[in-house]
Amino acid sequence: MVMKKGPLTIKDIAKDLNISPSTVSRALKDNPDISPETRKMVQEYAKKHKYKPNTLALSLRTQHNNIIGVIVPELANHFFSGVLSGMETVAEDKDYHIIVCQSQEDYKKELRNVQTLIKARVCGVLISQSKTTTKYDHFQELLDNDIPVLFFDRICTGIDSDKVVVDDYSGTLTAVEYMIKTGCKRIAFFSAPLHLEISKNRKNGYLDALRKYHIPVEESLIRIADTKKLGYERAMEILREPNRPDAFMAMNDYTASGILVAAKKLGLKVPEEISIFGFSNSNISQDTDPMLTTMDQHPQEMGMEAMKLILEKIENPENTSRKNKIIKTSLIARQTTRKLPIDKM
Repeated sequence: MVMKKGPLTIKDIAKDLNISPSTVSRALKDNPDISPETRKMVQEYAKKHKYKPNTLALSLRTQHNNIIGVIVPELANHFFSGVLSGMETVAEDKDYHIIVCQSQEDYKKELRNVQTLIKARVCGVLISQSKTTTKYDHFQELLDNDIPVLFFDRICTGIDSDKVVVDDYSGTLTAVEYMIKTGCKRIAFFSAPLHLEISKNRKNGYLDALRKYHIPVEESLIRIADTKKLGYERAMEILREPNRPDAFMAMNDYTASGILVAAKKLGLKVPEEISIFGFSNSNISQDTDPMLTTMDQHPQEMGMEAMKLILEKIENPENTSRKNKIIKTSLIARQTTRKLPIDKM
């Protein structure tokens, strides 16, 4: 074999084995029209020389490929990296590949992500929408191009599609109830933008927990803060007020870590004076001092379930039914909340 630059192609294999490219192509697909001897020869050669099929070229010929697009707000986020890990586990087992795009919480970039995936002729798209997205025409364009769509975590209720979500309502209700049982009476809620379905569900869980224990709802304790920076800034504001809260329910662990920094800067003891509850069970939850109490969202399970559903849709296009999968959360009690009394367990 003469060494060449670039990846090995079907034409290269055909030339080296002195057979036609069409024979190589069919042999690689295990076509019974090709003799067992030739199939074995071609497949062993391809394996030995690490041949990889050109999936993009295949899609241009067939208008279909085995590539699935994934759009996430940010790749550096522990939750989304866990989701992607779960997706890849299922995709690889079914011989599908993933193209990952990140919107960086920007609507215009998310729109460009969608256009890129349409041009790449992906066979399906999994989306967790940007928090700045309020228009959904680009998502509808995917469906108009006969590309199955599934939303996960941050879902779009304006598009008719399969969805996989965390049980945000029950998870937040459980977390707030836990703090109430430890003696907390004024609990602040730091949310993501409230046009997001995930924020609405978590706010409802927070409100219903307060109502369950006949604790008055104070709108002044509900703030928009879903980053470490905003968590710190909003906590500094609210903790300096005369009647400060004695607990915080945060949208995520990053916000919770910002609240923790603010509490410590003001000389408040955590959890004796201030309880803090995160959400995600991300890496940062164990890096803080004290370590964060949080809700585990089981991101890998979400990724696996999302990929299973989109593959069902891709491989059974005649099935037009819609499926919604809810991933249960788990409470991880650490050091930023008081211990639950034995009689309240």
